[in-house]
Amino acid sequence: MAYTTTSTLDDQVKTAFDQVAYFALRSQPLFEMVADVRSTAQSHNGSGVQFTFYADMAQATSALTEGSDVTAVALTDSAVTVTLAEYGNAVITTAKVRGTSFLNVDADAANIVGYNMADSMDKIVSDVANGGTNVTHVGQTSRGAITASDNYSAAEGRKAVAQLRTRNAPGWDNGNYMAIIHPDVSYDLRGDTAVTDVINYQLYQDGAPIRAGSIGTFNGIEYIENPRAGLIADGGSGNVDVYQTLICGRQAVAKAFSRAPGFGPEPSIVVGPVTDTLRRFNPIGWYHLAGYGIFREECMQRVEAASTIGANT
Repeated sequence: MAYTTTSTLDDQVKTAFDQVAYFALRSQPLFEMVADVRSTAQSHNGSGVQFTFYADMAQATSALTEGSDVTAVALTDSAVTVTLAEYGNAVITTAKVRGTSFLNVDADAANIVGYNMADSMDKIVSDVANGGTNVTHVGQTSRGAITASDNYSAAEGRKAVAQLRTRNAPGWDNGNYMAIIHPDVSYDLRGDTAVTDVINYQLYQDGAPIRAGSIGTFNGIEYIENPRAGLIADGGSGNVDVYQTLICGRQAVAKAFSRAPGFGPEPSIVVGPVTDTLRRFNPIGWYHLAGYGIFREECMQRVEAASTIGANT
């Protein structure tokens, strides 16, 4: 007896397709918020923007001599220049792929291009912010000497806050500093006895954020956990991965951008012209003319450490 099965009707029994596109798992861009300084009275369009600083005068603590004039001192200044650069990326879809795909390729391409825009610019800011000279290497004097046991702790955070406050670094709206911390580093911090005690206390006050995994504010630092925090693979001793926790106040990083017509503070999506003879190729991309630079070194402190759950071999 012959049975009609899926194998005998293989021309009509096919795998179905979900007509909704799914994209790669994405982390939230956040370093842009660190660049809170923007030019407010720019003289003209240029290749960069110069920010000028006055230095304070030295303290005058000696008593004046009656009948004698004071000796005048000269004012001094310094400058930080942020240079503009072009950034962008693009894709081109063909008429055939648009006409044969069961997905809306152009809409999906726009989604991917939009995320690439935010993802790329955030990396650019991250590289600038993590390039500051104020850095602490947990347990060591250099990055290359960091071992697997040199982990971030509450004490390191307290030290960074003391350093920032000593340098008169302004905090954010709540007066606290902001730290961008990698989940692997957060794992070690949460296990610190001092932090555990605070978490247990907060459970009795308002347990919802703790149950959601929030670190919250601790010792003058508002911790933001994100995998975008700096990670230098094999940067320590014996191929130990080194994590960069950036702790900063306001005015740490400046952003400059073109103020000419058609430009602005944010990157833009660009739908390119169709220039081929049969109008088959549709380009879409993003473009930005901007630059980032460290505005005040004294407003940032970077703590480099290993993690107990990092790649340490």
